[in-house]
Amino acid sequence: MRKLLQIGGLLVGCIAGLATPLLAQRTISDARITYKVELPPEQLQMEAMFAGSSMTQYIRGNQSRIDMNFNVVNYIYLINTQNETVVTLMDNHGDKYLIRTDRKGYEQDLKKYQGTQFTDQQETKEIAGYRCRKAIGKNEDGTTFDVFYTIDILPENKFYNRRFMNLKGIPLEFEIIIKAGSKMKAVATKVDLSPVPASTFDEPKGYKEITQDELKKIRG
Repeated sequence: MRKLLQIGGLLVGCIAGLATPLLAQRTISDARITYKVELPPEQLQMEAMFAGSSMTQYIRGNQSRIDMNFNVVNYIYLINTQNETVVTLMDNHGDKYLIRTDRKGYEQDLKKYQGTQFTDQQETKEIAGYRCRKAIGKNEDGTTFDVFYTIDILPENKFYNRRFMNLKGIPLEFEIIIKAGSKMKAVATKVDLSPVPASTFDEPKGYKEITQDELKKIRG
């Protein structure tokens, strides 16, 4: 269970044109992207509860939302790039907590990803109906992760997911580093570009507000 909580914490804060694209390039303000989450085999052997985990990315103008469903532990991140705030919601076996990150914390977290660089590779493949090119992301601490992204759809708000603010497209498959030498992978299964309701970004009721320090104690 502690691993589930630690993974959720790591997720807060996750180029040349492509030949013969399947779709005409367009800039989008709204999107709902559904991903399946694949964990390393050794992780699934130890934590069978991880099986069937999923992620959903919502985008609507200057607001975005990330839902991480680990079956028994679920996370929701509500990000407002205009106000520069993040609200983290955690449901741990029915124990529901809300943690606010103010503008200062938002800016500090943003700096962690400002230095992330992406280097294109030759490999391409189709994901959820979009032609994607592989890139290798490198964080300032030297860690690397693979990404497949499309430039057929470009986010109007490049800060919708700070992890990819330097990526010139939308990632439809990417690795998430969860510990030294171990990564999980998110692979898009559906891309929906219809308008996202404003209510998607409302704070749900029934959550107890706690501080960042209290959250660290819960995660262990």
